[in-house]
Amino acid sequence: MELLDRYLQAVKKHLPLKRQDDIIAELRANMESQIEDQESELGRPLDTKELEDLLRKMGPPILVAGRYQPQQYLIGPAVFPIYWYVLRIAFLWATIIYAIVNAVVIPLSNANGPSVMEAVLRYPGVLMNVGLWVTLVFAAIEFAAAHYPDKCSPIAGISSGWSPSTLPPLDPENAPRKKGRSYAQAIAEVVFGFLFLVWLLLVPRHPFLALGPGALYLKASPFKLGPMWMTFFWWIVGLNVLQLVLRLVDLIRDTWQQSSSMQHIAVKLFSLIPIGLLLFIQDRAYVVLKNPALDGAHYAHTVDTINNAIHLGLMVVCSIAVLQLIFDLGQMAMKSYRKRVAAR
Repeated sequence: MELLDRYLQAVKKHLPLKRQDDIIAELRANMESQIEDQESELGRPLDTKELEDLLRKMGPPILVAGRYQPQQYLIGPAVFPIYWYVLRIAFLWATIIYAIVNAVVIPLSNANGPSVMEAVLRYPGVLMNVGLWVTLVFAAIEFAAAHYPDKCSPIAGISSGWSPSTLPPLDPENAPRKKGRSYAQAIAEVVFGFLFLVWLLLVPRHPFLALGPGALYLKASPFKLGPMWMTFFWWIVGLNVLQLVLRLVDLIRDTWQQSSSMQHIAVKLFSLIPIGLLLFIQDRAYVVLKNPALDGAHYAHTVDTINNAIHLGLMVVCSIAVLQLIFDLGQMAMKSYRKRVAAR
């Protein structure tokens, strides 16, 4: 009964962490009992539509979970799961937007503009403002639903428009039989990783392989890449060697079917190093003039514009990479905590 598993998975995401397994076991037993009763009356298994009707009567997962929430004083248990879900989404988007805006503003500001430290210190205040507005909105919804149930019934509106067919698919760890990578796929990743590494090592002698026709333009132009790019290049080579070694180790240890979360995190951490090296090079000399004495007066402003644009792009890329890493680490920590709680 995959639909039932998907329903219980959706309920579980909004339950108190320490009681998730017990509540889900109780719900599963009750719902399986109801399904068996209906099947006994009909003399046959329930079809998909009949199972959807049963789940629809149970209500949306977020509201079912709300019945098991502790009593809330400002926001009631029926609304609280929705409030908590919206609050987390609001915090996530506020963090992303705040990081991207500061990655754009700080490099372009003058000496009197905001610094990275000032931006970090303002971040808690931003989250407090977001949390305050979200809380006020849901407190107003709770007040209206409690005092004017005939005119304002948001929960009923949500319930009437919900359908079990919209449930998300099972998470990989909850899937009944998760199929990992095939052996042929694991071998192909190693082979293509090795070929890519060979191609990468040929780029310094044959830049056309990476830049295409742009290599001819760069050769004829008064500009050239700064010396830091070679350091960046060798870090990228090292990153690809690391990935290739990890895949080979998986093959040797016969762990190629599933990729390791720790390996994924290690690769992401390693990839931040070359980006950080480029971000903090002296004078942002990503592109320099081949003949500064001859072309300095004519192309100095152009070089500054190009270098500032590259630095801005690197700031945005670094911000996104850091946010992804924080998100992945948070997911790992949450899964680990859930396993420890379930083991107690």
